[in-house]
Amino acid sequence: MNDRQSRLLVAIIDQFIQTALPVGSKKLLESGDFAVSSATIRSEMGVLEDQGFLEQPHISAGRIPTAKGYRAFVKEFMQPTVAERKARQKFATLREQYFQRKDQEFAYEALSLLSQMVPNVAFVTVPHKPGVYYMGLANALRQPEFQMNPLLATGVVEVLEKKLTELLNKVEVDDHVRYYIGEEHLLPQLQSCGLVITRYQLRGNGGAIGILGPLRMDYAYNTVALELVSDLLRRAA
Repeated sequence: MNDRQSRLLVAIIDQFIQTALPVGSKKLLESGDFAVSSATIRSEMGVLEDQGFLEQPHISAGRIPTAKGYRAFVKEFMQPTVAERKARQKFATLREQYFQRKDQEFAYEALSLLSQMVPNVAFVTVPHKPGVYYMGLANALRQPEFQMNPLLATGVVEVLEKKLTELLNKVEVDDHVRYYIGEEHLLPQLQSCGLVITRYQLRGNGGAIGILGPLRMDYAYNTVALELVSDLLRRAA
């Protein structure tokens, strides 16, 4: 196989990979890579066909590569630079999407774990997703304070459904466990509640994780539970 024939084989394989259609001499000339006549192209394609590198699926069709043509391509003529760049770009995009999904899964799993540990509402902000997610409302509503005071329960539900993001934007959240108790709350619906909150990190993305419950909550227990779960998230990164 001479130089022109090898370049023709590479060009035909590249075009066939992109289109899945037989490649004719006209298409090859349109690429501008061959400064010869259409007859010369067809003649060289015929040689490649005779040698088993190409085949013609129909009499009037162009050529497509054979298995022998692909073997010659990958062994002798394949240039990885362009393909490698495409593969790396695609991988980088998919890799980031993969880790974003993993970050979200870790946050949801941590929220589920925390909600199983405390008899209160557990909440978390999830990387790459807006809003605040919570679990354990049924736990909190079983507390005597909420059973005896339906208005208090209604206020907590309203905050969870509509104002939890607003609340988190108003309070200080850092690597320490912070406490907002009773009248320290900036929302009137939570004057009879306690909030325990801290920040966690996943691959450099910060998030908030915390517990909301009645003033009577077990702050010591909840603090330890929150520290353990937030530390688990840091280790997951």
